[in-house]
Amino acid sequence: MELKSVAMEIPSGSNIIIGHSHFIKTVEDLYEIMVGTSPQVKFGIAFCEASGPCLIRVVGNDESLQAVATKNAQALAAGHSFVILLKEAFPINFLNAIKQCPEVCTIHCATANPVQVIVAETEQGRGILGVVDGFSPKGVESADDVKARQEFLRKIGYKL
Repeated sequence: MELKSVAMEIPSGSNIIIGHSHFIKTVEDLYEIMVGTSPQVKFGIAFCEASGPCLIRVVGNDESLQAVATKNAQALAAGHSFVILLKEAFPINFLNAIKQCPEVCTIHCATANPVQVIVAETEQGRGILGVVDGFSPKGVESADDVKARQEFLRKIGYKL
């Protein structure tokens, strides 16, 4: 077995959601979740099929995000994994619906941070072991940091 770190490409102003599912209809169900949750979201989804023709299935409403999602899925090459790239919305708006999708088994991350996916490769194929999401902590927040966090959440409309 070989372990690899695969860096994901995240276009400026975008977020990424990486997960695992178990069925070919995942790509269509995730599409419906995205458009049903937020009509203004721009997104691309790539799903790595793990049986049959083993194709990367691609959908979305933004060609550039579809292209980058596909590039990321090709780099991962891990069966039944999916990559969603989105902009003009935040992952928090979609995560519960994605988790409720019958085929979805795991969400590995949802972030705008730099992401490295840790992949194991065997003679059978590849699988995602986990992710490195962003950077290590540099300390503990101060009172000023708490105030800045609270102000940010209010600024983007997540708190009153």
